Amino acid sequence: MHTSPRPFHGWRVVAGAFVIAVFGWGLGFYGPPIYLHALTDQRGWSVGLVSGATTLHYLSGAALIAVLPRLYARFGLGRVTRLGTLALALGLVGWAAAQAPWQLFVATLFTGCGWVTLGAAAINAMVAPWFARLRPRALSMAYNGASVGGIVFAPLWVFLIERFGFLAAAVVLGVAALVVVGGIATRIVAVKPSELGQFPDGEAAGPAAAAASQGAALPAGALWRDRGFRTLAAAMALGLFAQIGLVAHLYSLIASPLGTGLAGVVAGLATASAIVGRTMFGWMMPAGADRRVWASASYAVQAAGVVALMASGLEGPSAILAGVLLFGFGIGNATSLPPLIAQAEFVRRMPHGWCR
Repeated sequence: MHTSPRPFHGWRVVAGAFVIAVFGWGLGFYGPPIYLHALTDQRGWSVGLVSGATTLHYLSGAALIAVLPRLYARFGLGRVTRLGTLALALGLVGWAAAQAPWQLFVATLFTGCGWVTLGAAAINAMVAPWFARLRPRALSMAYNGASVGGIVFAPLWVFLIERFGFLAAAVVLGVAALVVVGGIATRIVAVKPSELGQFPDGEAAGPAAAAASQGAALPAGALWRDRGFRTLAAAMALGLFAQIGLVAHLYSLIASPLGTGLAGVVAGLATASAIVGRTMFGWMMPAGADRRVWASASYAVQAAGVVALMASGLEGPSAILAGVLLFGFGIGNATSLPPLIAQAEFVRRMPHGWCR
């Protein structure tokens, strides 16, 4: 029994996935609410029209997630990530340059499909092969890049658009994503543990480590026949549906009472709160805890934030800030907890004969 002579590469993958998440969420998740406000203000298009385009952005991404594993198997994780980043960059320019609604809707197909290759499912695909026992901690660290993306990009988008215009901002940030994410995808996250002779969690080669590195997914048909999977998928889909709906309009809702500059800062603080929530859950959740209970607690805090926002009538900076911080607390957990619940539950439920 021996360890690889190389330093464990998994933590480099976590760091690389963190940076990818910064760009993925900063451009593809927290960006659309800013784009919506910019287009309604600059083009005079209705909120309903731009909201429809924003919905198509998220729906097209959701459709691509279903086939991501097949794309990774055929083309490789690194290549898919690079192509997705290119699609995202082109789509951003399309949003900014659109002069007619149909052009905007075409652009959303590019951004929607592009950003999910840098999103939650992609981050999990990058990190999961490298960690088993330490996966909750590793994923929470990688997913914190999503929250940092909101902290950095929400006010950055507002500043760049006001100073240089939407199109220039889209070009600059799109090129930055191509350079940074492309380099990380090629040199760091595309590497597999087997290529370095390493095992999950950096452990020595042995029966447990070898078994952890040979995990096999249940067929889709078997998953949908499992009541636990159906309830998990339904609950998390409803949670994300409600969360994305509020996130997409949050900036526009608070821009009027707070002003555009302060609204960008407050939107960024929502994601700072998400870092606190995700980190707390990732480090404090006991190994044998019921992860569904923890997810329910996270959603309860978010619900309290929504109630606080409604009660404030969107008047008064303190009340708005309190509501946004409570709502933001669970934003990160909504994406990081589902794969952790699946890891805990479906390994235990595998029928006899299935490989872990």
